[in-house]
Amino acid sequence: MVKASNIGYKTGARYLLREVSFDVQAGEHMAVIGANGAGKSTLLRLLSRELLPVTGTLELEGRSMNSYSIAALAKLRAVLSQQNSVSIPFSVFELVMMGRYPYYDNVPSVKDMDIVHKVLSLMNIQHLYDRDYNTLSGGEQQRVQFARTLAQIYDRGQALLLLDEPTNGLDLLFQHQLLALARQMADQGFAVISILHDMNFASRYSDKVLMLKEGRMVSYGSPGTCLTPANIRDAFGLDVQVVDEERLCNPLIIPEIYYR
Repeated sequence: MVKASNIGYKTGARYLLREVSFDVQAGEHMAVIGANGAGKSTLLRLLSRELLPVTGTLELEGRSMNSYSIAALAKLRAVLSQQNSVSIPFSVFELVMMGRYPYYDNVPSVKDMDIVHKVLSLMNIQHLYDRDYNTLSGGEQQRVQFARTLAQIYDRGQALLLLDEPTNGLDLLFQHQLLALARQMADQGFAVISILHDMNFASRYSDKVLMLKEGRMVSYGSPGTCLTPANIRDAFGLDVQVVDEERLCNPLIIPEIYYR
């Protein structure tokens, strides 16, 4: 679905990302983790084509991502960004309908309307249908933005879903619900890439982990092979214990500080 080969990006003489390679197939969820300044958001901006790599190649469905028109790309990938400020008083319904803009010119179709209602229900925000987006709590706004993102590719079958720190502003229940939904989208055939800060979320919900440090790859692979004490110490400067019991589906990471 999406393949990066030795991609890099720099501003001035400084590389923000260098020689990063990975592939995410339809049906997979990859978590990108690393300390602040590791290059995670730069990577997502490259994947969304907001930025262009200065080195390496980035492919989507076997084609250079640069070869897609903006209109075609809008139907193949959707992005949930960190910052989603809205100054105009849009209703929740109007904002989520924005996800369907690539599919109609003036008036949304019955299908567009149906998809918006489905994603509102999926995010459990149908009761906010006619609320002014700017009157919502931060967590509610995040769920609305995720609904808009899902609406954009909901009926595509296979598409790329990019999530930049999607659990920001959410309480613990909705953090798990949102990542469970991301996992469900992958299971349905989407390729999902999430930037996460919580290593246990990465372990629980992803098939692959890409660990970055200062723009370079520390490790890439399954949660079990990537989330090791040595790799975490290298990337985060933190000593951890990794609990890997038979009854656990994924490794559990516990900072050493809690053992003292």
